[in-house]
Amino acid sequence: MLQQLAEQPGVTVRPGAPLSAYTRFGLGGPCRALIDVESAELLPALAPMPCLVIGGGTNLIVADEGVDSYVVRFTGKNIERHNGLTVAGAGAIWQDLVDFHVRLGLAGMEKMTGIPGWLGGAIYGNAGAYGQTIMDFTEWVEVFDGQSLRQIPGPECGFVYRASVFKQRKNWRITRAGFRLAAGDASALAATSAEILATRNAKFPPTMKCAGSIFKNVTAAHLPAQTIALVPPELIRGGRIPSAWFLEQVGAKGFRIGGIEVAPYHANLIYNTGSGSSADLIQVIDQLKARVQSEFAFALEEEVQYVGFPDRLSH
Repeated sequence: MLQQLAEQPGVTVRPGAPLSAYTRFGLGGPCRALIDVESAELLPALAPMPCLVIGGGTNLIVADEGVDSYVVRFTGKNIERHNGLTVAGAGAIWQDLVDFHVRLGLAGMEKMTGIPGWLGGAIYGNAGAYGQTIMDFTEWVEVFDGQSLRQIPGPECGFVYRASVFKQRKNWRITRAGFRLAAGDASALAATSAEILATRNAKFPPTMKCAGSIFKNVTAAHLPAQTIALVPPELIRGGRIPSAWFLEQVGAKGFRIGGIEVAPYHANLIYNTGSGSSADLIQVIDQLKARVQSEFAFALEEEVQYVGFPDRLSH
């Protein structure tokens, strides 16, 4: 079956591909094969196979041992406008989608500039930044549900902070999405986007082997009263507190195990110096969570997704 797939136009098969080459952390062992598929019409052929679906790999921690499954990436990346709606393939690079709308003077994504990865992953995790989230303008999401293609209306996508229904429906494969954005001033949007991009690139350089922020910001309403009393009130915005604040209090900055280090300038940024392993990364995450739990009586929750760790939950 794999050989037959490899012979199809729009399909690329890489047997035994090391996933370290396809994740931003630069970590992870091999899979059975990495399969790139450009057309949704080819997805039914993959349905009988044990497959793990990923996107741009910017938010993944893959086990050093790799995974005993096929890894599929849907790479369709067309971005088009139809009757006031933008329709984009799940393989579209997120930054390309942001730039597309900024050029057209369409507002809603300009503050989400600089977020790495592909559209499918952004939908999966309801990506957002500076008060904008993907749920704000999503009209529908098309998925292959194992049998056929279907459109999920925006209100039925279950979008909440850094999550969606697609995190529960891991057998669904996101293929396309439709977005409706409001008209804005192209020059003002470009200026906002450029300013935020410069800020993000200074904090998270594009060459840095990291996933951006490693932990989700903390919902204030979920914290014990004695913990809330310790937080400076000005840090609570939109009902959330930066997890970096809690990490700073427990001495996270500069903490290092092996080749994995917490940035000395940002307590919620963990990166691979180049010699790290996934085992090192897991240890750093677990130790930081334990420190915060001990000091503040609650558990931080990761933004990253785990691959190849049967005992670890991805939220």
